Amino acid sequence: MILIGIRPKNQLSTKSLKKNFINQNKQLFGKEIYLKQLSHSNNHKKVKIHDSWYYKLKDEFDKKYWIELSSKVKNSYKNKIIYPKPHLMFNAFNSTHLNKVKVVIIGQDPYHGQGQANGLSFSVNDGIPIPPSLLNIFKELESDLSIPLPNSGNLQSWANQGVLLLNTILTVEKDNANSHKDLGWEIFTKKAIEIVSSQLENIVFILWGKQAQSIEDVIDKSKHNIIASVHPSPLSAHRGFFGSKPFSKTNKFLKSKNINPIDWKLN
Repeated sequence: MILIGIRPKNQLSTKSLKKNFINQNKQLFGKEIYLKQLSHSNNHKKVKIHDSWYYKLKDEFDKKYWIELSSKVKNSYKNKIIYPKPHLMFNAFNSTHLNKVKVVIIGQDPYHGQGQANGLSFSVNDGIPIPPSLLNIFKELESDLSIPLPNSGNLQSWANQGVLLLNTILTVEKDNANSHKDLGWEIFTKKAIEIVSSQLENIVFILWGKQAQSIEDVIDKSKHNIIASVHPSPLSAHRGFFGSKPFSKTNKFLKSKNINPIDWKLN
């Protein structure tokens, strides 16, 4: 893991790295969100991004949009209830390292209900009721691969196998869907998708809905496979999501490239 804002240097101790992070990230998440936690016990949660992503994205952290985005996110966490928790903000990147990506599933913004968002698109933690769009995903999975509906909506096992579950927007205000739209997250996550496309080969991009499909222009179609349909939302699923067979199509493509398929079963 690399702490955001640190420019790694040879021979720096852990203490020096931590001090550098504190000095360099006051403009990012601020004491209220991150640095105050850092100064407490050893059980604090750090905002991290895995180094496989950091080294490819580090130039973004110096850009004007990122500085403005960080300031807005900091103020939002200070003054409102924001999801997910700060340490889960980059969970998609930390769960699926860049060199392990096989599949990308693009979501919109995090769930805005209490306890739902865990930093992975469409996913919720164990014990949380399965949201309607995710339930439709599971129904299509059952129809496609005869996998019974799972009891949990936790998609961590998919992420562990190389499925990058990335929302285009990484934070949201409680009970206010799309409240962090146009803050700048879309620029950052689109850059991440561009990196996947340029650095890797034979990736399956699953794009559900117009917002996910808006990043299609940065995907090199000559070396990747795109599976697109309407969003699994109850408002649109019957217009082309059901029956689209994205899971079997994904594994068929991976096998054709001698890549181990995804075990989509959750239970």
